[in-house]
Amino acid sequence: MPRSVNAVASRARRKKILKQVKGQFGRRKNVWTVAKNAYEKGGQYAYRDRKTKKRNFRALWITRINAGTREYGMSYSVFMGKLHARNIELDRKVLADLALNNPTAFKAIVDLVK
Repeated sequence: MPRSVNAVASRARRKKILKQVKGQFGRRKNVWTVAKNAYEKGGQYAYRDRKTKKRNFRALWITRINAGTREYGMSYSVFMGKLHARNIELDRKVLADLALNNPTAFKAIVDLVK
């Protein structure tokens, strides 16, 4: 009896990965072994950078809040300390957005904290 290899499923598996790497440069988009490696490495980068993205955004928010508070003669750490002492429950994302897009509301918060 001849060996059964299920070429339909093998081809479908390959097509699925080749579809995922469509648009990449060089042999990564059409050579099976190179595409498979590129796909796996891309998954590792995606997993790692989902964590890194959170770190980067927090750093960006802190930078924006610091720039906003320095205009009113206060540092970031002093501002956040006084904010928590006053039990004002605004997270860094919201504070950074206010500092960037709504300076009057941010100034009101800084005045409230002072």
